Amino acid sequence: MKKLLYILLFAITSCTSNTNMKQDVHDTFEQDLEKYENIWTQFLSGDTTVINETNFHQDVIVVTSNGDLVGIEAIKDFYMNYLNGFDDIEFTIIDAFGQGDRIVKHWNFKGTHTGDFFGIPATGNKLNLSGTTLVTMTESKVKKEQDFFDMQSLIDQLQQPSNDDVVVDDYMGI
Repeated sequence: MKKLLYILLFAITSCTSNTNMKQDVHDTFEQDLEKYENIWTQFLSGDTTVINETNFHQDVIVVTSNGDLVGIEAIKDFYMNYLNGFDDIEFTIIDAFGQGDRIVKHWNFKGTHTGDFFGIPATGNKLNLSGTTLVTMTESKVKKEQDFFDMQSLIDQLQQPSNDDVVVDDYMGI
């Protein structure tokens, strides 16, 4: 009889412990997601100080088609192209979800191309670009990011003659 009670007690404790662990993982994910969204909202509003050791690992990686960028200063310089290249920035996180330490973010970036953007001189054109970012967070800090978007659409929007009839890549209806 005692054995049965121990087994029952162990089973109940294990189930409760497993439920608590799942809740802790969920809570951590929700906190990481909120922190991540706040970082990029603040940055694209002009607060460049959010790219720091509190929010990013020292050896943070941004995967690009030209190779990985490593370190806080490298990624800050990379993302400064958006602040230097555009005025009237509107950055919207359309959807974000994930599991564990991984976040998938569906976003939309709008702005007026008024400055140098990765070597492309200002055109005055409007940009309306949607994409997805894969994010890894550990210890509540950004560890790795990789963006996916239609590069041809970006180039077409920036290089075509400026007018109000710009065709955008609108993935908002998904």
